[in-house]
Amino acid sequence: MIASFLRLARPKHWVKNAFVAAPLFFTPSALSWASAGTVALAILAFCLTASAIYALNDWADRDADRLHPEKRHRPVASGAVAPAAALVFAGALAVAAAVLAIRLPAEFGIILAVYAGMNLGYSFGLKNVSLLDVLIIAMGFVLRVEAGALVLGIVPTVWILVCTGLLALFLALAKRRDDLTSDLDSAHRKSLAGYNLPFIDTAIAVVLGALLVGYLMYTTDEAVLRKFGTERLYMTAPFVVAGILRYLQIALVEKRSGSPTEIALSDRFLIVCVLGWLAVFGYLIYA
Repeated sequence: MIASFLRLARPKHWVKNAFVAAPLFFTPSALSWASAGTVALAILAFCLTASAIYALNDWADRDADRLHPEKRHRPVASGAVAPAAALVFAGALAVAAAVLAIRLPAEFGIILAVYAGMNLGYSFGLKNVSLLDVLIIAMGFVLRVEAGALVLGIVPTVWILVCTGLLALFLALAKRRDDLTSDLDSAHRKSLAGYNLPFIDTAIAVVLGALLVGYLMYTTDEAVLRKFGTERLYMTAPFVVAGILRYLQIALVEKRSGSPTEIALSDRFLIVCVLGWLAVFGYLIYA
């Protein structure tokens, strides 16, 4: 039973909340044990909120999930966790998240509430609206970055917000592409009625083009270079390009982009790209 509830919380997906720490990483002057502790508390609040929403989403989607080749094994859909127990579990997680949010600036609580409300809307209807479903997912990542900046008392640059939103939108589109190539239809997810492979592939090309141009402009922007005191941020671009190409390979060639979190935690090529980017970027701005 404990294992089933743990699966219901989807702890693997907590890695997404690392975006809350992005503003701290990009602001060397704000780095301290106190700021790291504050950001850790914000990340935990997001993790608990996300798990509450996952539990509620599994409760709401239990019938549709039974039609999916993989999602039918989820705790509520498979019967491992009773629907009523899933609701109680979601409520307990939400209360715990609220208790943590009280210890942070009030504005953080507002962002967390907006994030929760947006995802509740997603779970109870907005996920059925094509385009809006992937845009909500992308906005969730942008809110994470905004929340991380807020608890540190800094203003995030437009570059980090734009690149975060475009990256998340790409991952969401790739996930929808996987749904289509898995022969799922609107019976599983109503929003799929508004997608087909030519549209998804075109959308991915547009989003990735904007993402790459945006990141290259970021690494050569004079204000950014002055802020970090280096003119070599362009050296991080190869890791970004390699990572994007690898994910495209996974989506278009291997056709297994249904779970971005699983891919991020298991694909060695992507892991090397992320670690390489972190190492080079960190060295350039902290050394």
